[in-house]
Amino acid sequence: MAEIDRNLNRIAHLAYHARQHGRLRELAGVPLERSAVVLLRQIADSEPLRPGELANLLAVEASHITRQVQQLQKAGYVTRVPDPDDRRAQRIRLTPAGAEAVVRIREVSCRSMRGALEGWSPHELRRLTAFVDRMVDDVLSAIDADDGRDAAVSHHTP
Repeated sequence: MAEIDRNLNRIAHLAYHARQHGRLRELAGVPLERSAVVLLRQIADSEPLRPGELANLLAVEASHITRQVQQLQKAGYVTRVPDPDDRRAQRIRLTPAGAEAVVRIREVSCRSMRGALEGWSPHELRRLTAFVDRMVDDVLSAIDADDGRDAAVSHHTP
């Protein structure tokens, strides 16, 4: 398990390496910080969410999301819309310009990944995809189970 953890940390480091990010950002024509790109991709992958929900999904402080949303809004990539469940609250939605930016980011990222894995056979790529999908699903399930146990313990603590 320690070796898997070490290798996952190496992958995460490589994925967010500043030089790599700068190159991808330049090729995609999206002048954003790495954290703003991560947030933009998350917004693209979900229904419009409240900033607090985005903070929870990305495991960051709400103030961090607020700053990044302001940057994305100023760039024209996101907009705030009323929350249909609570008109006092707002949700963050991708704009057409934001959707186009995400497409460009993903195209450049996929092109880079294809180059890095060009020596892999289609069978190996399918297996890798299946293993990564399974691992992500299992980790998310474990996190949900831990959250449920934590909530149960806090309700039963005098």
